Amino acid sequence: MSDVPATVPVCYRHPGRETYVRCTRCDRSICPDCMNEASVGHQCPECVAEGKRTQRPVRTAFGGSAAGRAGIVTTTLIGLNVLAAVLGVVLSGMTSLVGNSLFSGASLVHWAGAVVGPSIEIPDGTVLPGVWDGGYYRLLTAMFIHYGILHLLMNMWALWVLGRQLEAALGPLRFLALYLAAGLGGNVAALLTDWNSLSAGASTAIFGLFAALFVLLRRLGRDTSSVLPILVVNLVITFVVPNISIAGHIGGLVVGGLAAVALAYAPARNRGLVQGGALGLIFVILLALAFTAGP
Repeated sequence: MSDVPATVPVCYRHPGRETYVRCTRCDRSICPDCMNEASVGHQCPECVAEGKRTQRPVRTAFGGSAAGRAGIVTTTLIGLNVLAAVLGVVLSGMTSLVGNSLFSGASLVHWAGAVVGPSIEIPDGTVLPGVWDGGYYRLLTAMFIHYGILHLLMNMWALWVLGRQLEAALGPLRFLALYLAAGLGGNVAALLTDWNSLSAGASTAIFGLFAALFVLLRRLGRDTSSVLPILVVNLVITFVVPNISIAGHIGGLVVGGLAAVALAYAPARNRGLVQGGALGLIFVILLALAFTAGP
């Protein structure tokens, strides 16, 4: 029983504490331990909890959740790429990751997961299925395989820089869909133009991220001068340096740009439905091209 006189207001949660502060929402008396600062005055714990339950989740300008600010998808994608490189080393030895040149020492992971149309026979005589012989997974796994440490580091640095910005703007799910669409677009383009060559690397998706960042900045009315020079330099490298999949990079760039347009310019009304439908259509077209273009 409280020793405070009945005429003195006490905290509704702590009856033994005298207080003259009231919750601005429910007008109940609250002590310092129960005070939650609000835009005007203080609120009690129950009113704060009720407010959180009724508050609409924060959304980005493109409809994504604010969870994208944590960069979880970007970090996970980098982790998967590094894991694939480590797996290649474990299965095929250190020469699969470090060699005399950027493209030396293809690993078993590379043979098994890079994009190629027909089945291939690897050095030990094993025949591995290509995309057109049931190895459909190659269109996905090729995004996580690299031709050496330099190739891996360059792509992961670009993914870290671009991915965090785009994931924060789009939210985790939209960003992941963009990344996979761009990577798939580049892999399908590489498959259709040179189906006998093993093509791999996150570059297809990275080029799509460059295009997406440009589109999103334009949609927001922001300066794009910092993006164009880097994109131009990477395009020059694509055409000048040998053993780079030109079709893969251009395909990723084009599909990434198209996916970004769908995400950035979808109308506010039914935005999620429009974005999902547009991205779904892109995936269907790409898969149809990949599965019907074989001999």
